[in-house]
Parts: sequence; structure tokens; C-alpha cells
Amino acid sequence: MQKLGILGRKLGMTQIFDEEGRRIPVTVIEAGPNVVLDIRTPDRHGYAALQLGFADQKEHRVNKPDMGRFKKAGVTPKRYVKEIRIDPEAIENFKVGQELKVDEIFSKGDPVDVTGTSKGKGFQGVMKRYGFAGFRATHGTHEYFRHGGSIGNRLTPGRVIKGKRMSGHMGSKRVTVQNLKVVDVRPEHNLLLVSGSVPGPKNGYVMIRFAVKKRFPEKF
Repeated sequence: MQKLGILGRKLGMTQIFDEEGRRIPVTVIEAGPNVVLDIRTPDRHGYAALQLGFADQKEHRVNKPDMGRFKKAGVTPKRYVKEIRIDPEAIENFKVGQELKVDEIFSKGDPVDVTGTSKGKGFQGVMKRYGFAGFRATHGTHEYFRHGGSIGNRLTPGRVIKGKRMSGHMGSKRVTVQNLKVVDVRPEHNLLLVSGSVPGPKNGYVMIRFAVKKRFPEKF
């Protein structure tokens, strides 16, 4: 069963205390409100999903095709737009232009998966990027302390195998952290408190969905 999710913005981390006085590190997410921009149906698109928008955007920063899409939905331009799959039977419960709030989707104790873009680290070597050990710093090693070593043989296979772990751009990738727990929902401020850390920097956009590896509505 596919459950609905919500789009939001990571505000940062803090800590709260439960009823027993235990400290819980949490990430504070501004979750919603979202607006339904479009509805994908199995008959027309081959799958069931809702296209959601979050955070207002200035009109002069939106191109004409996107602006037409927002006007068709009757909403202001949105900065962050994503599709979230749902069950085909649940499509009739939604309509274009409908507003979704965090307390309508999540409640305290729900298991969630959070997807975002990881922090960019720039161009990095194999030691920082993949945890290579490097070379020994004694016995004649010269200007080769942080190299990655051999990357192949000139005869067999005679080329560098695809996917070889080498230096390159690190970070700025789509990352999903699974099986986090909703510690608290504060609808008056559109806030969602999730245990642990989630991908991305402060003010980075994230997508929160029900955990795919947890049976529902079982709590954990």
C-alpha cells in the first residue's frame, strides 16, 4: 500500500526530551502546506501520483511552460515541485488546487523515509571520497601518499572498468534516509520533527514519505 507524502524544507537540528527525560536529537522540517498541481491517473499516464508544489516562487523566475501549468491549477508559482506515488483507489480523494497540511498526512510515531540532495563537497580524492587507506609515509614513498593505486592492466582488460572508484565530484546527489521516526507534529507552525539527521544543508528541500520497509500502520 502506497501512502501519501509531503514536500518540505530542512530548517536544522535540535534536541527534545521525551516523557522519561531521554534526549532525542531531531531534525526540524517545515513540511507544507503543499498544493496539488496535477493528478496522474493510470488510464492517462500509466501510473497514479500527485504532483505537489511547495514554497512560493517569484513569477519572473518561472518560464512560460511552468507558468501555464501553475495558472491552469489556479495557484501561485511554486519553487519545489515533485510527484509522489499513491494508490489508484485514492485518486478520487484529491483534486487540483487542493491544499495538503502536515497533520493531515503524518502523526506522531509514523515511520518515514526522507529524500533530499546531499551537501556538495566539490572535487575530492579517493581517500576522502571512498575511504582509501593511501600509501605508507616511509621507505621512499615520494609524492604518492594519497593516490589510489593501479586502475587496471594494459593487457587484460586493456581499459579502465566502468564504475572504478577514482577521484571526482563528491556529494550533490539524491539521498534517501530510511526508517526514521516522526517524534512530533506541530501543525500550528507546519513543523515536522524527525528523529536523527536527514540529507542536505539547512534550507534544503526534502521529500517525506511513509517508510516503504515498514508495514502500516504498525509503529516502531
